[in-house]
Amino acid sequence: MKNITLDITKAAQFLKPGTVEGYEAQVKDAQKALEDGTCAGNDFLGWLHLPSSITDDFLAQIQAVADTLRSKCEAVVVAGIGGSYLGARAVIEALNNSFAWLVNDKKNPTILFAGNNIGEDYLAELTDYLKDKKFGVINISKSGTTTETALTFRLLKRQCEAQRGKEEAKDVIVAVTDAHKGAARAAATKEGYKTFVIPDNVGGRFSVLTPVGLLPIAVAGYDIKELVKGAQDMEKATAIDVPFAENPSAQYAAVRNGLYAQAGKKIEIVANFQPKLHFFAEWWKQLYGESEGKDNKGIFPAACDFTTDLHSMGQWIQQGERSIFETVISVEEPEKKVLFPHDDENLDGLNFLEGKRVDEVNKMAELGTRLAHVDGGVPNIRISVPRLEAYYIGQLIYFFEKACGISGLLLGVNPFNQPGVEAYKKNMFALLNKPGYEAESKAIQERLKNE
Repeated sequence: MKNITLDITKAAQFLKPGTVEGYEAQVKDAQKALEDGTCAGNDFLGWLHLPSSITDDFLAQIQAVADTLRSKCEAVVVAGIGGSYLGARAVIEALNNSFAWLVNDKKNPTILFAGNNIGEDYLAELTDYLKDKKFGVINISKSGTTTETALTFRLLKRQCEAQRGKEEAKDVIVAVTDAHKGAARAAATKEGYKTFVIPDNVGGRFSVLTPVGLLPIAVAGYDIKELVKGAQDMEKATAIDVPFAENPSAQYAAVRNGLYAQAGKKIEIVANFQPKLHFFAEWWKQLYGESEGKDNKGIFPAACDFTTDLHSMGQWIQQGERSIFETVISVEEPEKKVLFPHDDENLDGLNFLEGKRVDEVNKMAELGTRLAHVDGGVPNIRISVPRLEAYYIGQLIYFFEKACGISGLLLGVNPFNQPGVEAYKKNMFALLNKPGYEAESKAIQERLKNE
C-alpha cells in the first residue's frame, strides 16, 4: 500500500534557509515529552498509541453492535457535538456517495447527525422526518449533560420508544459515554442500553479512533479494520525514531510553526479539490483550533472547498492581507470516471477539453491555483492522498493528530485542554436561570442594564 505524502517545498521557500531543519531539536523534545508523558496535558495522551492498541476482538465487538443497528434501522441518528460527531462525519462523508440520502440502496441505514446545535427548526424537521422510519440512536456524550446533545437525546429517546416500544427501542439505542459516571452512563445502565466507553485519557477532538467514531462509521457500512490499519501504519511512520526529514508529522509541525513565528502567517487555510472532504476540514478545524488557540497564541484554522470557494474567497486569498498559508489535501485518483463531452455548437468554447477526464481538468485547476497563490505570496503545503479509502483516511487522521500534538508543544501551549469553551456555557446557564448560577445571573443582568 502507498502512504499519504507531504510536500513542504512551496512553503519552506518563504522562510530563511535552514528554518525547518532548525526545528529538529525542538521537535525531538516535543516527541519525547509526548512519549514520556512529561508534557502539559499528559493526562490526555491516550490517542498517542491508540491505533496500535486496538485489537481485532475490540473491533469485532463494535462491528457486532453496528450490524444489529444496520439490520434493525432504516436510519441511525448520531447525537453528539464537537469531537463527539465531527470525526465520524468526516470519515463517512469522505467515503459516502455524495447523494446518499437520495439514492439509499437499503443496504446501509441513512446516517443523520444531531445534537450539534440548538436549532428548533432543525430538531422539528428531524423528528418529522423520522416519524415513519425505523430509527436508532447512538448517543455520544461523556457527561450526558451537554445541552445540545442532551436535549436532542431526550427528544429522540421519547420518539423512538413511542414508535417502536420501550423494549425494541432498547435494542437500537446505544450509549458511548464514560465508564462509570455521568448522566448518560446512569441512563444507559437504568434502561439497559448497549454501551461503549470513551477513554478518560482521550479528549473529544482526538477520539475518532475510539467507539465515538468507529461505531457510526461501522454502522454506515465502512471498513473500520482498514481505517485502523491506516492509522497504525501512520503511527509507525511518525514514530520518534523516524528521522526528522522523513517524518511527515514532524515536518508539518515544523513548517507551520516557522511560518507563524518567522513569516507572520497567522491563518492556515486547509483547501481541497474534492467536495467529499468538506467535513474532514471541519474536523481538522476543531483539532487545531481547540488545541492551539489559547494563551493569546495560535494559528487560526480556516477551510475552503475548491474550486467552489475560488469564486467567493479566491480574490481575498490571492490579493488580501498576506497573513495566510495554505495546506492543500489532494486526492490522486477519484473513484469514478467521467469524460468531458463534445458539443456540436461549442457555444461555451470548451470542446478543447473533449475526451479528457473531469479529474484531469480538476487537477489542472488545482495546480494552476497553487502556482497562482504561491506567486501571490501564499506559502503552500501539499498533502497527497492516493484514494478516498478507509485505509488512507486512517492515515490522514493520525498524521494530523500527531502533528497537532507536536505543533502545540512547539507553540508553548497545552494542546490537550480547552479552558475557553466553558465561558459561553456559564453565561447561557445564567441567562436561563439554571439552579446554581444565581450569582452569575445577577451579575449578567446588571451588566446588561448598563450596556
